[in-house]
Amino acid sequence: MTDNQNLLAEQRRALILDEVRRRGGVRVNELTRRLNVSDMTIRRDLDALARQGMVAKVHGGAVPVVEASTHEPGFEAKSVLEPSAKDEIARTAAALVAPGTAIALSGGTTTYALARHLLDVPDLTVVTNSVRVADVFHEAQQPGAGGEARRGAATVVLTGGVRTPSDALVGPVADRAIRSLHFDLLFLGVHGVSVEAGLSTPNLAEAETNRCLMRSARRVVVVADHTKWGTVGLSSFAALDEVDTWVTDRGLPEGVRAEVVEHLPGLAVAGEDQA
Repeated sequence: MTDNQNLLAEQRRALILDEVRRRGGVRVNELTRRLNVSDMTIRRDLDALARQGMVAKVHGGAVPVVEASTHEPGFEAKSVLEPSAKDEIARTAAALVAPGTAIALSGGTTTYALARHLLDVPDLTVVTNSVRVADVFHEAQQPGAGGEARRGAATVVLTGGVRTPSDALVGPVADRAIRSLHFDLLFLGVHGVSVEAGLSTPNLAEAETNRCLMRSARRVVVVADHTKWGTVGLSSFAALDEVDTWVTDRGLPEGVRAEVVEHLPGLAVAGEDQA
């Protein structure tokens, strides 16, 4: 980490989180020296990360949160984490969608944000196993105050299946429906991203459903904020080199970005020049 008083709070906290995960813990006095900020600033950062469940505070510093690899937070719990980052990611990902194409959106809070940014893209066919995503498009098709449905509302194919805590439909029924379909572009939300484990989820059935989604897509785009880096769920369902692009936010540290591009064909950072 480099000394920089002008780092945005989110960037600084991403650096702190990366250091916690890499070293297994940090001390406040070390962080104040490395980031050239006050003790109070670091303590506020650690408080914010602890509230998000990203670190556990200990006397004088912080350590990683140890969660079971099978732990799966509910949709509402995840929706309050990194909302601005998810919206930036969604806006960048939406720019990849051309009118008239067939796309798929998996379950997740970032794909839910993406759905809202796709409402004005005309003539889309959307395949989704997310109840929340389907609701976004369904509500857009309802007549507004002027008696007309919103322009650009898509045709939605919702798979069946067993509902997960994150409101995704998974299991054999969902898998069978997805295998019979073909789409141009898949936007995939994930629980964790790492070099060793690739893409992972705490839900075994969801892992297989995600594999089916990937097999049915011509191009795969992962939409996941920087906090997903280094997280590993119970079941891996894809290696990084099976993904075409990862759209993430500016909180992903430069060192991690360099590591990612060695294993993944494309990395797009929301809010930065993609040229």
